[in-house]
Amino acid sequence: MPFEDELGEALRNAGAGFTPDPNALVEAGERRGRRLVARRRAAVAGGSVLALAFVGSVGAWSGGLFGLGDGPADVAAAPPLPRQKTPAPDPGGRAGTGAVTGAQLIDVLKSLTPGRQLTDTQGRGSEDSGMLASGILDDGKGRASMGVSLTRIDPVGGMAREMTTCPDRKNVTFDSCTDETLPDGSRLLLIQAWDYDDSRRSVKNWRATLVTPQGFLIDANENNAPQGKQAKPTRTDPPLSMAELKAVVLSDKWHPALNDLPPAPAEHVPGKKGELDAENFLEHLLRAYEFPVADRGGDGGYGYVVLDDGKGRSMIELRIQQEADSKDFASGATTQPLGVKMKVSQGPAQNAAAGTVKWTVDTLRSNGYRVTVTAYNSPKQAGPASRTAPVLTLEQLKEVALSRHWQEELGR
Repeated sequence: MPFEDELGEALRNAGAGFTPDPNALVEAGERRGRRLVARRRAAVAGGSVLALAFVGSVGAWSGGLFGLGDGPADVAAAPPLPRQKTPAPDPGGRAGTGAVTGAQLIDVLKSLTPGRQLTDTQGRGSEDSGMLASGILDDGKGRASMGVSLTRIDPVGGMAREMTTCPDRKNVTFDSCTDETLPDGSRLLLIQAWDYDDSRRSVKNWRATLVTPQGFLIDANENNAPQGKQAKPTRTDPPLSMAELKAVVLSDKWHPALNDLPPAPAEHVPGKKGELDAENFLEHLLRAYEFPVADRGGDGGYGYVVLDDGKGRSMIELRIQQEADSKDFASGATTQPLGVKMKVSQGPAQNAAAGTVKWTVDTLRSNGYRVTVTAYNSPKQAGPASRTAPVLTLEQLKEVALSRHWQEELGR
């Protein structure tokens, strides 16, 4: 799975953001992406979708980085990064030349967080398609984790849209969220959420995510604790204000590193006129089970329906995407008719209230299209549970994921 897909649940399941541990800041985002939870809930810190799951504007700043009106005007100068011409698309991989190192990216992050000490740093340069700079910020008022991740995506694709759109409050708990299109055409998401997307609110997770017209994806993520999840907060709020966090992603100091990566390939989606409507697909496929629909939503390749049989509401999710690299999927998969590979999992829902379970049927077709159906025993991913098991059985979830409908829409 390409890095930009993995990146996705880091946000959108967001809340589904990363685990704030600086030693795994971006890796946690990648894992969420692999779980397909970050894309949909792209900038939060405790749920599932997707997300991924990181975003904002470029080239809109001249003058100081913090020239926002409510932030400091003077910024420590960062060592200049080497100027690179944007390389031609590389069909064999998404990494760059390595001209920008992880150490240089850490220096940039230090320059964009003046007045704070950055320690326990981790960096990954343009030798990797997913770059990062992270560490522990200390302004004398409490140590807190922070990180910035960088990659390139299709600027007009579904991932860019999902990661810069505020999540549905039905699925993600957050204190505030804004999304906007900037004058240069960049999309910016600012969200204040929690590491757990339920009643266990402890560690705050604030995020700024930017997608530029060039396809630069810049995600800045901070907490009010040196570690996430069950860590004890060391301060009331994360160290940077939202204005300062916004300024971090808007800085063009990240551009040399991003220009060292090849442009991301265009996203391809099936369906009429290139459009995909997972929400309607899912509702259509679930009609055979004749359960009343209490709620529904989605966008593009992600959709959900909440069913209510009178015994407790149950959320059913559908995600459709195209995989550029499906090597990892083969492990543990069984082969179904027409060569479709299938994986099944059942267990507790991560980052959800106790007792919330998640059943998933994940399928991959030979042409790279992946259809994932997930059911919860609750009306939203974070719970709380409203019944013992999801309203659909595992066999019914398999029927949805392996429906003949997908052969017509997606081909083999």
